[in-house]
Amino acid sequence: MKVLIIGGGGFVGQKLARALAERGTLRGTAIEKLVLADINNPAPFDSTVPLDTVRCDIADPASVAEVIDAETDVIYLLAAIVSAHAEEDLDAGLNINMMGAFNVLQRCRELGTKPVLVFTSSIAVFGGEVPDPITDASYLNPQTSYGTQKAVGELLLNDYSRRGLVDGRGLRLPTISVRPGKPNRAASSFMSSIFREPLNGAEAVCPVDREFPHYYLSPRKCVENLIKAAELDGEALGQNRCMTMPGRTWTIGQMIDAMTAVAGPEPAGLIRWEDQPEIKRIVSGWRFDIHADKALALGLSADESFEDNIRYYIEDDRPGS
Repeated sequence: MKVLIIGGGGFVGQKLARALAERGTLRGTAIEKLVLADINNPAPFDSTVPLDTVRCDIADPASVAEVIDAETDVIYLLAAIVSAHAEEDLDAGLNINMMGAFNVLQRCRELGTKPVLVFTSSIAVFGGEVPDPITDASYLNPQTSYGTQKAVGELLLNDYSRRGLVDGRGLRLPTISVRPGKPNRAASSFMSSIFREPLNGAEAVCPVDREFPHYYLSPRKCVENLIKAAELDGEALGQNRCMTMPGRTWTIGQMIDAMTAVAGPEPAGLIRWEDQPEIKRIVSGWRFDIHADKALALGLSADESFEDNIRYYIEDDRPGS
């Protein structure tokens, strides 16, 4: 089996690749080749599974055609530009988030091999006047360009799957926290930095108040769910191939209390509260009363507590761990 991860240079892509390499199998078959593709060559790592790293610009159909061939059995489409970037630069978001997904689907159509395609969408596809709670039956009503572009990807994935061109499954990711590395241009970036930096002994800024709620999942659980999603029987997904990945809703205050329970009071003292109107404008349109019943019924799962998210970061990603 050949597995391709588009977006293999990102933190989720790298974690997913390492998990697959360690596992050695997917869909009951040995992985014979694992290919990581990204706009810049992804970082390689030691692997018992043959590993290739290649450059791919998903906005360019020719570049996509170079990395997806007739031997590709499973494709993970993780590559995207993040929310605040897509809001600032409409053309970049359209070219990468929307047309990038279209280019991948069209390449699969051209080959006629019907690969399994796992597409990462976002809970940003929901919003506006849609009544609570948000379920998999709620209609898509994004309030940002990023959410709109992801919603288009979901609709295309469903249609190409209905036509038998791909065996698609789309997963709306919660905010993934605690993310390793440095802050990025996602509006939700602070939802990791206010834990990551203090746990590393550095100051961080929180642009919302303690009562701000959101829907979260740890990187470890995200990767587990991405692997499970690829192994699902397509028939079990029904007519809508897209679903929300399980997560948990907590307020910022509850999450800080969880960090304190695990790591003591010192990290919370490094959080500085500071209004950032542009970030607040974006995140205030997000929804948090979200029920992932379909994914839960199919065997995907959420973290038991935010204490777990903190422990996973300390175990997996904190420098020196």
